[in-house]
Amino acid sequence: MQSISHMLQLLPTHFATLFGMQNNTQQSSTQHLPMLQVLLCGGMVVTLAMGIRHGFGLWLLPITQDMGWTRESFSLAIAIQNLSWGVFGIFVGMIADRIGAFKVLICGSVLYALGLIGMALSPSTLMFALTTGVVIGAAQAGTTYAVIYGVLGRQIPAARRSWAMGVTAAAGSFGQFFMVPVEGTLIAQFGWSNALLILAAMALIICVLAFGLREPGFTGGAAPKREQTIGHALKEAWTNPSFVLLLAGYFVCGFQVMFIGVHMPSYLKDFGMAPHVASIGLALVGLFNIFGTYLAGNLGQKYPMHKRYVLSSIYGLRSVVTVLFLLMPLTEWSVYIFTAAMGFLWLSTVPLTNATIAQIFGVQHLSMLGGFVFFSHQIGSFMGVWLGGYLYDMNGNYDMVWYLSIALGIFAALVNLPVREAALVRQPTATA
Repeated sequence: MQSISHMLQLLPTHFATLFGMQNNTQQSSTQHLPMLQVLLCGGMVVTLAMGIRHGFGLWLLPITQDMGWTRESFSLAIAIQNLSWGVFGIFVGMIADRIGAFKVLICGSVLYALGLIGMALSPSTLMFALTTGVVIGAAQAGTTYAVIYGVLGRQIPAARRSWAMGVTAAAGSFGQFFMVPVEGTLIAQFGWSNALLILAAMALIICVLAFGLREPGFTGGAAPKREQTIGHALKEAWTNPSFVLLLAGYFVCGFQVMFIGVHMPSYLKDFGMAPHVASIGLALVGLFNIFGTYLAGNLGQKYPMHKRYVLSSIYGLRSVVTVLFLLMPLTEWSVYIFTAAMGFLWLSTVPLTNATIAQIFGVQHLSMLGGFVFFSHQIGSFMGVWLGGYLYDMNGNYDMVWYLSIALGIFAALVNLPVREAALVRQPTATA
């Protein structure tokens, strides 16, 4: 493992030499990891972790038809997964802030593999909910944005932080673009159960990538010196109106993306469309989100005190795009246009929201605060996934959920406007 870690540390230097790049932000090899190494390894972790989960909607029909379960049963398990991700994300964020990302990523990778194995072999809806829901949700908490963004916040200067978060979010988008067709092919070639076992093996690659994110300040077993206690950081955040408004907006983000990501394939199948339309549509979401998240990160860097306006525009445009999709005749091309447009707006909120939190509160407890905000996102995800299945089984269609998604988008556009992005000025007595 030491040789693997050494190779990962040397890899960015080789890339920099090949492309004539010089890392001007690296202060000292004993103080900071090379920026390119952090972006490369962090981006690949998010690519795998997010790429695998984005394709779960492809399993809805094969699993429910083969096992004789209802759509609500599958939806409930995925909803629990999102809620579990959010709950565990808070505590995983605290741990990552305390001991660094390395050990958290190792544990998350192993849990991801175990959860996917359980998803493949579960004989009942209860076991399916425990493995697909609780275990994979906990694994995602330890392998995605809150943990990786904590590393970015500590290792990359503020002048490039929003850009770096946009790059990492774009990597997650590439994971969706790349992994969704791969997962569709695996299901077609090997069956849904064996496809999940193959994904379990792929999830273990995160263990190797974790060595490239082993931060020097945490390798001695002690966390860096802190100016705030966890208790004060939480009190400071929860009494700040901007933090609460960001939570409310992120709730809507979770509702919208998980409803579409999980239920879109079934929605199209109900209208007689071939399975490849949904696969291509979800892949287009990932492809266009690469550009959307990268652009959002750059806009946040260029206009550091106006990120709230970009966030508000993203949520408002989601509602506009959804209205146009429902008004147009449903064809393959209308699906592709809708998914491409929605993809451009898909995870664009992630770098902007996390960069705003870092800008207001600093980076000492960024993983923890990001975990709380993401918990709100996952409550929204739970509601979007579960209500999609529940209202479908009750009404026989998804119309009510589409209308709710539009209304929530308008709400999120409005609540982000009053956010104040200036850094907090703390009194000396507030330090630990």
